[in-house]
Parts: sequence; C-alpha cells; structure tokens
Amino acid sequence: MRVNTDGVLLGAWADVANARRVLDVGTGTGVIALMLAQRNAAAHIDAVEIDECSAQQAKENIQNSPWPRRITVYGQSFQSFAGQRTACYDLVVSNPPYFTNALLPPSETRKRTRHAGELPHEELLSGAKKILQPQGALCVTLPFSEGMTLMERAAAHQLFCTRQTAVFSRKGKPPIRLLLHFSDTPVSIKKDTLVIHCDDGSYTPEYKALTGAFYLKF
Repeated sequence: MRVNTDGVLLGAWADVANARRVLDVGTGTGVIALMLAQRNAAAHIDAVEIDECSAQQAKENIQNSPWPRRITVYGQSFQSFAGQRTACYDLVVSNPPYFTNALLPPSETRKRTRHAGELPHEELLSGAKKILQPQGALCVTLPFSEGMTLMERAAAHQLFCTRQTAVFSRKGKPPIRLLLHFSDTPVSIKKDTLVIHCDDGSYTPEYKALTGAFYLKF
C-alpha cells in the first residue's frame, strides 16, 4: 500500500510528546509508527495490522529503520489485540477504514484498509477506551462527515473530542478530512484548520511546517 496524505497528516499531527507507550491501529506498512518513533525518542510503539502481507512489509520497514527495538508489529485484528490487554497505552492512533455503505472493491487488501467491515468504528472506540490509561488520548483521521459522526459516538464511550483540525485541499473548497484528538476529560474543543495546497498546486507553508520532517522533497 502506498503512503497516503491521511497517514502523513496523522503521524505529524498526533500529540506524542509525553507518550511512553503508543499503539498504532491498522499500521499498514508502518508509516505512522515510524513517524511517531522519529518524533519521540523515548516512546515504545506497538503496531497492529490484520493484513498479513502489510504486516510483513511493516516489519521489514521497521527492521531497516533507526528504531527496530522501539517498534513491535502484531499481525492480528485490533479486536483480538485489545481483548488481550488492559489499560497500558498513553496514546492510540489510527487511520481507520471509513467506508460503510460504498461498493466493495475487488481487492481484499483495499477492502480491509478502506472499508469499516473489519473494524467498525464502535469497536475502535470501545477497544481504545479499554486499553488507554487514565488521561490517555485517541487520535484519528477521517473524512469530514465520518469524523463528525465519530465525535458523536465517542461520547458514549466516555471519549471526548478536545482538539479538531479541519483539513482542506485548497482554500474555498469543502473540508476533506478531520484530525481528531479524544481524551477521557470533556473540555472545550480547540478548533483550527489546515490547507494542503496553494492555488498553483504547490504545498502551503503550514502544510510544509507540519510535515516537512518527513518529506525529502521539502
């Protein structure tokens, strides 16, 4: 699976500064886990991936990175993984599947990574709540409408959105993504926006400032 903007955004945006135990749910080929390891030199990161081929590629990528001892990949479903653990994580991050009613693609891998059948959002929320330590955080990226729905559902699991970044492809366009930070303490939501592209197609200064440490071309 190729690296996508959603994963890069989440890996650069999630608040990992004070986290010591981190879980990346649906790590794919390990991009977000590697980004978080780069941003926090003290964190140990577990990464869960249900697709066998992707999990193997994540293991290879991590083994060839500067942080093989700080990232562990588990080739299993998040539901199974969460069922075996108690509250131990400071941060859970996920770029989860999000299509719910769309026509399924022929590729099994794309179906797992794009469609929520393998990981319904209710199960992501309940599992994250179970394994997060008190004051821990869940950070996700979703399309705008799915993100708004997730915020409503999260409250039922005692997870409250405390930070929200609406992502726009260009100024004047509708928002395409929401970056969301949840905690177990309800407070006023801090809201901001991020525009990815200038009118000429180049990247905006704010996008470069957020993700510049991860792009060779920047």
